[in-house]
Amino acid sequence: MSAAAGRVLQTAGLKPDLARTLSAEFAAPVLPAGPVDPHAEPLASYGATAEVVVTSGRLGLHPSALEALPALRAVVSFGVGHDTIDVAAAAARGVVVSTTPDVLTDCVADTAVGLALDAMRRLSAADRWVRAGGWDSGRDFPLARRLSGARVGILGLGRIGRAIALRLEAFGCRVSYHNRRPVPGVPYAYAASPLALASSVDLLVVAAAGGTAAAPLVGRAELEALGPDGFLVNVGRGSVVDETALVDLLRSGGLGGAGLDVYAAEPHVPEALRTLDEVVLLPHLASGTVETRADMARLVLENLRTWLAEGRLVTPVHVSTP
Repeated sequence: MSAAAGRVLQTAGLKPDLARTLSAEFAAPVLPAGPVDPHAEPLASYGATAEVVVTSGRLGLHPSALEALPALRAVVSFGVGHDTIDVAAAAARGVVVSTTPDVLTDCVADTAVGLALDAMRRLSAADRWVRAGGWDSGRDFPLARRLSGARVGILGLGRIGRAIALRLEAFGCRVSYHNRRPVPGVPYAYAASPLALASSVDLLVVAAAGGTAAAPLVGRAELEALGPDGFLVNVGRGSVVDETALVDLLRSGGLGGAGLDVYAAEPHVPEALRTLDEVVLLPHLASGTVETRADMARLVLENLRTWLAEGRLVTPVHVSTP
């Protein structure tokens, strides 16, 4: 039996290769997603000894698991987002959290630029138009908007935000940004608020993991500030944007278009978004390449092995301070 038996749990729904490794190398039982019952398996057998839970940014860790796992000391997550894990509550109980930063930065940044090009140039809409026989009819496809030289605002100038900015510089875009506080040493103009940023750009790219459904960073005011010729790209989190306001403004023409990889209640995508030609919809696949997902799995295992051997995480999440 593995020396780690009883020390590691994994949530249901992880990448199959990763799940198999966790089972084979660490004898990690599968913890059902969602609320946990401390009297059900595997918690009934391992709840008092499990030190580590391996999960993902999509699956997260239900708050009830913190209560049901008194020996828990680490949460190792596959993905860069951690809004589905209450990091502050975990820290208060002496539980540290790791994610998989850096290894997915390039692919997410590439996807953001792809969404920007697609939404502004209406590439997917033009593809559908050709397939439906629109070109055969002799009509012209409506003119689109130019990304080159556009004013771009990036909400969240972390690793991914900076990678997006670097790529957009090659398009001659004028980049500005908003963060909780200014980032030293960057050549981009700082906007004091999301509203100030949205008011000054043609394209707003969301690369932030903050915000909640009750208090999104990009609300109706910010979307209205972008206006009927403005565009939104979101590769951050669905909770960052007021999805109801987004739908309303897209339907009314109050926003020019959007490219979305994330949504408020995944995998649910509002039907209104599905019917709009002005919107490009992706199924949360910004990091979804063979190479990047393999790198993410390796980093998960590196975090787990290092914790079990040394009691530390390689890429811990630091609890934010106001």
